[in-house]
Amino acid sequence: MFKALILDTRDGEVFASVRPVDDDQLPDGDVTVDVEYSTLNHQDGMMIKGVAGLVRHYPHVPGCDFAGTVADSLDTRFKPGEKVLLTGWRVGADHWGGFSQKTRVQADWLMPLPPGLTTRNAMAIGTPGFAAMQAILTLERHGLHPDKGEVLVTGTPGGVGSMAVALLAGRGYSVIASVGHPASADYVRLLGAIGTIDRLELDAPPTQSLERGRWAACIDSVGGNTLARALSQMAFGGTVAAIGLSSSQRLVTSMLPFIVRAVCLLGIHTDNCPVDQRRLIWQRLAAELPTDVLDVMVQEATLEDLPLMAGLILEGRVSGRVVVDVNR
Repeated sequence: MFKALILDTRDGEVFASVRPVDDDQLPDGDVTVDVEYSTLNHQDGMMIKGVAGLVRHYPHVPGCDFAGTVADSLDTRFKPGEKVLLTGWRVGADHWGGFSQKTRVQADWLMPLPPGLTTRNAMAIGTPGFAAMQAILTLERHGLHPDKGEVLVTGTPGGVGSMAVALLAGRGYSVIASVGHPASADYVRLLGAIGTIDRLELDAPPTQSLERGRWAACIDSVGGNTLARALSQMAFGGTVAAIGLSSSQRLVTSMLPFIVRAVCLLGIHTDNCPVDQRRLIWQRLAAELPTDVLDVMVQEATLEDLPLMAGLILEGRVSGRVVVDVNR
């Protein structure tokens, strides 16, 4: 027996509870993992609170990310005792997730834990760190380098925004972060931002199709008006990496930034990122994110804490990253 956070539904409402589970209830898969740490992402909060119908079948164990030790494997690529991690592949949404002390998944979805990372630090990075690094590498393939100018990061102090600020600053970029209150400004400066911009200013619809060109690039996890405003403010040849849509999936903009200023809008999708790219991204994350930077942005939680914290993350009241110790 082990414990897991189980979602159930009754009369259209979703309920979450931590309770014992028998090994016989584990899903099909090649590799059984003793989970050590998971993490709370915005999407996890949506599933726990029953938002947007992300979970189709109940009862269900959410948790998009996890890291732990192989307990049993039918695949020769993974042996008992090996440390592994998982992000993406719709785990936690379509498949049994990481908010459990034990899980079973397809071997193709797993990654060996990169040298230099602990399972806890891997979950401090999680999908948000993976997405931020994927966005940075994509921007650089499209010509971005530190001398091109300031890079705007939206969605701070959330997980993707925090990771993007820290990674960009570590690579020598001048980062401006959007924030909602003074405490967040102090926080993002600790991560390496050289300045901030008021989130409300960016959330207002653009006053014109082309505003003053300010940004060499942007990493956006908000969508909606914020993305539209950022596009109108891009410098000539600027590039925007769109990761999320925590504000809105609707984008009302003009063709002028793309035609007159040669702006590029790049979509970042983490779930089905090819394995060779995943390996490169995790190698870069392990090499470039010092543990003291992770410590600044991490708070720890238990499985029992998650129903409360799910509401907080959806309200934008969680800064940085939440690492879930599933065995506490």
